[in-house]
Amino acid sequence: MAVDVSEGDAEHEESIGRLKRMVRGLDAPVFAGGRIERVEDVKKYLYAGARMVYLKASEPQTVGLLREVSDRFGREKIAVWLDTPDALSRVEEYGSLGAGSFLISAKDCPGEGVSFPVYLLSEDGTETGISALLSIPGVAGVILAAGEGASPGEGLVEGSFMELKAGLSEMGFSMDIFRSPVSWREFKLGPDGLLPVIVQDYRTGEVLMMAYMNEQAFLDTLRTGRMCYFSRSRRSQWMKGESSGHFQYVRSLHLDCDNDTLLAKVFQVGPACHTGSRSCFFQTLAKKEYDDVNPLLVFEKVYEVIQDRKLHPKEGSYTNYLFDKGIDKILKKVGEEATEIVIAAKNPDPEEIIYELSDFLYHAMVLMVQKGVAWEDVTRELANR
Repeated sequence: MAVDVSEGDAEHEESIGRLKRMVRGLDAPVFAGGRIERVEDVKKYLYAGARMVYLKASEPQTVGLLREVSDRFGREKIAVWLDTPDALSRVEEYGSLGAGSFLISAKDCPGEGVSFPVYLLSEDGTETGISALLSIPGVAGVILAAGEGASPGEGLVEGSFMELKAGLSEMGFSMDIFRSPVSWREFKLGPDGLLPVIVQDYRTGEVLMMAYMNEQAFLDTLRTGRMCYFSRSRRSQWMKGESSGHFQYVRSLHLDCDNDTLLAKVFQVGPACHTGSRSCFFQTLAKKEYDDVNPLLVFEKVYEVIQDRKLHPKEGSYTNYLFDKGIDKILKKVGEEATEIVIAAKNPDPEEIIYELSDFLYHAMVLMVQKGVAWEDVTRELANR
């Protein structure tokens, strides 16, 4: 899938946000690019999760940027969209400057093939249409352009990419799909013929829910990339989110040592529980005092509270006071808290550093929410260093 960079700072930031949502929720790689003016634009899109960034041949700054972005990020991450009539004749020039591959409209692709690696932009999201394009010599892949609302293309609904790839795989094309090395008949099922499934947030490890699968639900989960179950009460198949929109996109499936329980790590859209709770396990029956401080989970929860304040202002809230005052006030507080950390570090008491760091991180999170930056973005950047 491809997302195009919008013009203007506000629209550009919205494109970044849309890209992040696609990458987290869709079972297909996302390509991003278009009106790239700075090296920083490429960096933002790659760190937001884009598989590759493309520069438009029609933009005058493309030739000047190609060498620099290719040297910095690797030519395999950089492509040129041949969006002008004369661009095809300049392929060698773009290649010498660092373009690793090219994008062209499917309708402009020579039927006999191409002599350079090319991805075809297509509005046809059917197995027949894509298989015909993939059969052309030199075609490295097909990209479905995402329009407003992340609609992947005509005839293709969001979330059905795994099914599409499964169909293409059956036609003999190499596809990245889920395949289980253990067959259903090797599982140890309960007396009702079902397999219990524990569902966990892939980022935080939080247990979200527990449900059951029969063989059809297991196969549907592998085929669609979204969690499917068997309802014991309704005695029927169901896909999580089919009525609420709170889909669970599979990140990995694990079988326990006895082959009788499945652990699913998922990207959860919205709450997992039908009550509206993030997790179904929200009722505490017994508890001893202990430190329940998974760092990422704590950061995520505080971030969510700050984000909720921005969306649903609360009278008397200090967080809303900062948002109301705007970016300059937020930046002033971040600077002040950073200075407080420096002062606290000169004191031998480590408690002061802990206190000041906590203040700083809170204000930094207010800034993150204001600028649309999530903890996932920060941890990805740290992991890439």
